[in-house]
Amino acid sequence: MALIAPLLAFIGRFIGKVVQTVFGWATILLFGRVPESKQLLLSGVALGSILWVALLIGVIVPDLGAFLVTAVPAPDFVNDTWIRIAMLVAALVLPLLIGLAGLFLIEPQDRPHGVQRIVQLLRGYPYAAVLALVLLFLAVVAPVRKLRSILKRWDDAHIPVVVKPGGYERVGDALETALDGADLPTERTKAPVVLEMPSKLLALVGGSSVRPLVPDRLLVLKSTGLEVTIYPSDIHMTGAKAQVARSRAALASAMTFTDAYQTTAKEAQEVEDVLRRVADAAPSGALAHRALRDIDVRLARLVVPYEDWDVLYRQRLQVELALRDSARPPADTDGRGPIGFVADLIRRLAA
Repeated sequence: MALIAPLLAFIGRFIGKVVQTVFGWATILLFGRVPESKQLLLSGVALGSILWVALLIGVIVPDLGAFLVTAVPAPDFVNDTWIRIAMLVAALVLPLLIGLAGLFLIEPQDRPHGVQRIVQLLRGYPYAAVLALVLLFLAVVAPVRKLRSILKRWDDAHIPVVVKPGGYERVGDALETALDGADLPTERTKAPVVLEMPSKLLALVGGSSVRPLVPDRLLVLKSTGLEVTIYPSDIHMTGAKAQVARSRAALASAMTFTDAYQTTAKEAQEVEDVLRRVADAAPSGALAHRALRDIDVRLARLVVPYEDWDVLYRQRLQVELALRDSARPPADTDGRGPIGFVADLIRRLAA
């Protein structure tokens, strides 16, 4: 027995890590990698939905409920009846907490008020049920897709983004152009049904808290040895190591000039908007110098996480290079603006 107890504890920890990893893969398949500010909240919603289904089944099926009661570590003075009552209360309240968490997934300016807020809270009941079902389904799909990547010796890479409202299709167009310009011609396809249908189902029952995280149509850009899936909060690349590296370089450079943010802090996103306006206006000479100097002053005083600041500094340098390129004689440019400049830069780096 002295040897069996540690062995069982080790097996339990191992199984727990496997389950956590699998559900992590499933969440990425569903939403992509969401911004760090929402990762913890979304993980809590996902875990809460699974827990709610387990509690609900335990309340409805007495035999399973009895098993769950015995599995709950509790002091001797705590009566089993109390645990059953706690399970029933949790089964009633947990979906409301999930609905409340859904409110915080919505941007503050877009959150509903009055009766609509109550409706959003009540959406927690169908949303918890559907999310649990979807995650359990994707928990089967995710390892299969992961195994496919391992057998093909494919790599994975992610570029965190926040696609602006109404900009999803335009972002897809820009990324497709960037890949073509980097000699990675792709074909635009719809995502597999096993990925697209769960998103649509969640958007249907989750309302405004989920719609910003799942698009109406999940785009996938495919070429030989490369698949790029475009989520509203993530660009996911999978494929051969060299293809993934080249696509990441092309897409990370092109994202500066698309309808998507690469930072999460509001103050940093405001600077991204300024950089995009400067790039679109393409000022020259003294005007360009003044615009970039104003941005430099703003960057020097900006209080944001270092990751956001680093992204902004890179984007500022990209904009400056694009402005210099646009000021050259027409024979030296490809005439496609910032995206064309990025494509030309990637081709020269790959040569």
